[in-house]
Amino acid sequence: MALRVDSACIFVGGLAYELTEGDILCVFSQYGEIVSINLVRDKQSGKSKGFCFICYEDQRSTVLAVDNFNGIKIRGRTIRVDHISNYRPPPVSEDVDGATKELWEQGCGPQTP
Repeated sequence: MALRVDSACIFVGGLAYELTEGDILCVFSQYGEIVSINLVRDKQSGKSKGFCFICYEDQRSTVLAVDNFNGIKIRGRTIRVDHISNYRPPPVSEDVDGATKELWEQGCGPQTP
């Protein structure tokens, strides 16, 4: 039975802690236009927790990303990539820096008029 995927978002786990949003965008954008990325960070230290959520412009890109990236090694760590449903971006809090707020609110896809 085939998995029915309705979401354009994926979960990526097992990431090296030193990877940035830009590094992840470079790798995952080869399968589609990424509109938002949420690299989960520790609230006190600001360091990555090693997982993120990526939303693509269309759902077909998630299938390609999961099929091609799940189980590969990046920076010596095997990553897990899987479909997710019902993804909700985190609420914007006052202790988040301006650049992060802007990224969450506007996304990272191209801006069109």
